[in-house]
Amino acid sequence: MAKTTKKPRVAVIGTGGTISSLGRNSLDLVEYPDFGGSKLEAAELLARVPEIAEIADAIPVRFRAMGSIKVTPKDWLELNELIHKLVAEKDAPDGIVITHGTATLEETAYFLNLSLKVAIPVVIVGAQRPANGISSDAAINLLNAIRVAGSPEARGLGVLVVLNDEIQAGREVTKTSVFRLQTFQAHDVGMLGYADSDGTIAIYRTPARKHAPDTEFDVRGLQDMPRVDIVYSYAGSDATATRAFVAAGARGIVVASLAPGLLTPGEKEAVAEARGRGVQVVLSCRAGSGRIVERQLQKAQGIIPADNLNPQKARVLLMLALTRTDDPERIGEMFRTY
Repeated sequence: MAKTTKKPRVAVIGTGGTISSLGRNSLDLVEYPDFGGSKLEAAELLARVPEIAEIADAIPVRFRAMGSIKVTPKDWLELNELIHKLVAEKDAPDGIVITHGTATLEETAYFLNLSLKVAIPVVIVGAQRPANGISSDAAINLLNAIRVAGSPEARGLGVLVVLNDEIQAGREVTKTSVFRLQTFQAHDVGMLGYADSDGTIAIYRTPARKHAPDTEFDVRGLQDMPRVDIVYSYAGSDATATRAFVAAGARGIVVASLAPGLLTPGEKEAVAEARGRGVQVVLSCRAGSGRIVERQLQKAQGIIPADNLNPQKARVLLMLALTRTDDPERIGEMFRTY
């Protein structure tokens, strides 16, 4: 008798995005969000890819059906709760896939990478072209994400992102291009591995920074996150944006500074004012890659270097840090750890 291999059970949580979108026709690859194009629920999306049944027992889980430009920290908290609920069930899945729009996918991935307390693989997947578009990447990306989430190779790697046959770490990956299929990349350190067309999950490195489930952040029960805003540096930028965010109630400010981590005179003034009011300030960079290193004068002001986190990911970590402490030294240690 031939040996049979049990297929993994993978829960597929749908949040919407391009991967679940239907354009007006097969050539509507750009304007589909502008004209009320429909978005498929998780079950409908799975039904379009019958090949998935050959590799996994996929269980659709309804959550959202929206573009990722609408995703907020409250959605992250609800998604976090849903994942923990699924894993706590008697017939828990072997892995979880989250379909997501690419605009804010990397932020959701990093938030979950820092906050989840589950050991099974969690994979976030999106697409650059709508599900009914010509040469859409939606179906193959979804199939590969389910394959990765159900694999033993994916365990212990934190939250993963899978697009374009590439497996990326939730901390490091970022969207780098508007329309190209290879948009998700990790500039400084590269991908973790491949989800190859022969079914192989090939992992070549593992993330060194601490990640789910072994972090100090547990947001279960929270209704919202601390407000943290991003200020973008440019030639001649002044104190206006920082002051406005502080006035709006920001508990933290991330500065997308000029490389290699420098502030304009106007920004220095505003940051000093913000620190005087107890607002935490993290210094990231607008360059897109590279580390922000600690400078003695900035350290004396309580300004925290973001290491190699881009501004949007530094914001995620600072939000979570502020659920634990307001001590800049302690927050600085978090940025060196996660």
